[in-house]
Amino acid sequence: MSILDFLASPAGRWTRMIAGAALIVLGVVNGGWLWLLAALGAVFVLVGALDVCLLAPIVGRPMKGEAFRAAKGR
Repeated sequence: MSILDFLASPAGRWTRMIAGAALIVLGVVNGGWLWLLAALGAVFVLVGALDVCLLAPIVGRPMKGEAFRAAKGR
């Protein structure tokens, strides 16, 4: 299983959302330039919740998670 297959799986989606939430907390607690971590964390939470894989076009697969997983078998 490649890393992109994992990221498109339900476990990968939850991992991205949890990591994103941790980055948001870290950025908010520490402030300063670490607010950028909060912004990055928000992107992780958003793409996990929307079931989107932003790296999929690099390997020629669709960005939407359901279509990404379906393309794996082709």
